[in-house]
Amino acid sequence: MAKPSTRFCLVGVGRAGMVHARNVTRRIMNAEMTALCDANLDALKQAGDELGVTALYTDYREAVADPCVDAVIIVTPTFLHCPIACAAADRKKHVFLEKPMAITVAECRAINEAASQNGVKLQLGFMRRFSEGFLRAKAILDSGDMGRVMIIKSTGRGPGLPPPWIYDIGKSNGILAEVNSHDFDSVRWLAGSDIVRVYAEAANFKCPDAKSDFPDFYDNALVSLRFANGAIGSIDGTCPAHYGYDARVEVLCERGALFIGSTVKPGFSKVTVDDVTVTGKGTVYADAVQSWRDLFKDAYVSELEHFIACLERDESPSVSGQDGLQAVAAVVAANRSIQSGEPVTVTT
Repeated sequence: MAKPSTRFCLVGVGRAGMVHARNVTRRIMNAEMTALCDANLDALKQAGDELGVTALYTDYREAVADPCVDAVIIVTPTFLHCPIACAAADRKKHVFLEKPMAITVAECRAINEAASQNGVKLQLGFMRRFSEGFLRAKAILDSGDMGRVMIIKSTGRGPGLPPPWIYDIGKSNGILAEVNSHDFDSVRWLAGSDIVRVYAEAANFKCPDAKSDFPDFYDNALVSLRFANGAIGSIDGTCPAHYGYDARVEVLCERGALFIGSTVKPGFSKVTVDDVTVTGKGTVYADAVQSWRDLFKDAYVSELEHFIACLERDESPSVSGQDGLQAVAAVVAANRSIQSGEPVTVTT
């Protein structure tokens, strides 16, 4: 007998939300998209037509109350995450919540409490943890063969202009949240230790339109990290980078180093004019990775497959609400450091 499908409602039909929706409808077994929700009615109808979904809602409270929904995928602006996630949990719906988890640590606690009290599963959308390169690096680090982690550095740069609502740091926590949440989570995961102190510098180099109304907005940031286990590290973020999507991590250990990611599109096995070109002067030209949707295409599928498997087996997801809270706490501390010009202790 075939396993019953997990019935999903997607809240937020923007580009990231539709990545999840298309994966549910086209690439994942034992799952179906039964409802969609978005305040933009035109976008909602267009998504419904594409996906063949007729249960369309503009109010998330009505969407999470739908009896034909088992779980919700929340991909809205961050300042809406807490009320939607809590409403879904209160309706006994399991929650897959895109990063960043929320704006404040208090909101993260509220989401975790709602999930716990209602006995529902909660998974954060940190897809790097399901990417082959990151998984291989984690296994090597956990084996102990490389010795302890000494320094870990992570780069996260987005190619396009940030949406205007991100300009308001109070509603977004800036690009350190919207772009670099993945970096804060992955360095903590790879190092096997919480971030306990940060020192951050930031500047607005590329978004002049934001300067008058949002003088605190930054499009470039550099954060120094101290981990509880003594390791040190850094995160740098830029949005827009323009040259492409750039996600790379370097881990320096006692007995060697690991390098995850590249700016060059993966899969090249030879040098031709169609992929990598080497000139007579030794200059190398290559196509850069252009989108997170391409680089982590399979990881987005794997993370939802893991979530569904946890629902079927009544197991806790490997990426928890506590992981989401720790990332938000580090981002909040980094923003405080930017404002104060001093190192800040991460508090949860």
